[in-house]
Amino acid sequence: MKRNKVIVIGSGRLGASIAAKMSEKGVDVIIVDLRQDSFRKLKDTFSGYQVIGDATDIAVLEEAFVKEAKTVVIATNFDNVNIFIAHVCSKVFHVPRIVVRLSDSDKGELLEGDDIQIIYPFNLSLNAFIQLNEGSGE
Repeated sequence: MKRNKVIVIGSGRLGASIAAKMSEKGVDVIIVDLRQDSFRKLKDTFSGYQVIGDATDIAVLEEAFVKEAKTVVIATNFDNVNIFIAHVCSKVFHVPRIVVRLSDSDKGELLEGDDIQIIYPFNLSLNAFIQLNEGSGE
């Protein structure tokens, strides 16, 4: 089975933006969210597929072609949900690349030892502000 899809879980600002950018690059993208109205955040340029459902449900992940995913990006607003989905994608479906957004850096320990990349928006923002301050000569 060829793994050629990118699945984005969570159609908030971040998830919708990632899905749109990947779609614009010609990537086969599927975005999953609990609510239909969340997809309104997608740009008109998005040419992928939308799946309405709870990504903690294995049947919903299968409907989103997780078995064909080369990458799963998990960007819901709930750290515990993101961690759970990351584990399912890793341990059950053996997705080669998983990227997870977490707000609480302490929860990253729950994914240690797994080949899962974690993004912490707080840390990215903090580092950007520090770099800007250092660049101002202060």
